[in-house]
Amino acid sequence: MDLIFFDLDGTLLNKSSEISDYTRETLALLNERDIAYTVATGRTMHSAQHVIGQQPFVLPHIYNNGVAIWDPTGNALTLENLLDDNEAATIIECATRNGITPFINTVDVNTQHHDHIIFHHAPQHEIEKNLINKYFSKTKAALLPVDHMPAQAHITNISMIGDGDVIRGMWNELNANEGLIAYSGPAIEGDGYRWMDVHHKLASKGSAVEILKQQLGATNVICFGDSDNDMSMFSIADEAYAPSNAKAPIKEAASSIIGHHHEDGVARFLRERFSL
Repeated sequence: MDLIFFDLDGTLLNKSSEISDYTRETLALLNERDIAYTVATGRTMHSAQHVIGQQPFVLPHIYNNGVAIWDPTGNALTLENLLDDNEAATIIECATRNGITPFINTVDVNTQHHDHIIFHHAPQHEIEKNLINKYFSKTKAALLPVDHMPAQAHITNISMIGDGDVIRGMWNELNANEGLIAYSGPAIEGDGYRWMDVHHKLASKGSAVEILKQQLGATNVICFGDSDNDMSMFSIADEAYAPSNAKAPIKEAASSIIGHHHEDGVARFLRERFSL
C-alpha cells in the first residue's frame, strides 16, 4: 500500500497559499485509483482546513509538525509532545526580551470542534498587527489576551514573526535548549522578516508519519516537502520528493527534485509517477 504525505506551504500549495485547480483534479484522480494520501503540515488544524477547503482528505491529518493527529472520520484528535509550562515560559521570556510578541497556540480538547485558541500579549510591531488582521482573522481561531490563558492549557506550539536578524538570534538560542526545537523561514510579508514556530523537541512530522504508517498498514511511504520541518519524515520515507523551490538540505535528502510548487510540481510528478 502506497501512503502519500503532503506538506502544504511551499509544496502542495501555490504562492497564493491555495490548492490549484490542476492539483485538485490530480488529487481526485488519486482517489479514483484508491491511492492513499493525506497532509503533514506545520499549520494548525483550523488554519490548514481553511486552505484545504472541500478537498476530501479522508485519512488522518498531521498538524502542528506532528503534535496533533486528527481523524476526520470520527473527529478524533490525538495530541502528543505538547509544550509544558516551563518550556512555554522559556519561549515567552525569550520573545518578550527581544521585543517580539509570542502567539501561544492551544487546543481546547473539551469542545466538539477542538477549538484553536491563540493567546498573546499586545502586538508591538505593525507586522504582528497584520498577522492578526490578515491571517488569524481568516481562520476559526479565537484570539485572547495572554492573561486569559488557563492553567495547564494544551499548548501545541508558540509562533512569532519579526525582524529577520532578531528572529535568527532567537532561533539559535531556543534550539540550544535541549527540550525545544524551532523552525524558521522567510516571511511572505516582505524581505527582512522571518517567521518562527517553536515546539517540544520530540514533536516531529516523522514521528506522526510513523504512527500512521503502522495504523494504516502502509508498505511504501511517499513524502513531499520543502523545509526543515520535513526532514524528519524524509528520513523515514521510502520515497521523498522536494520541489525545486525547497531548501538545499531538503533537496540533498530527497530521492529526487521535482517541479516548483507554484507550477503544480507535485501534481505533475504524481500524474507521471502513477500514470494518472
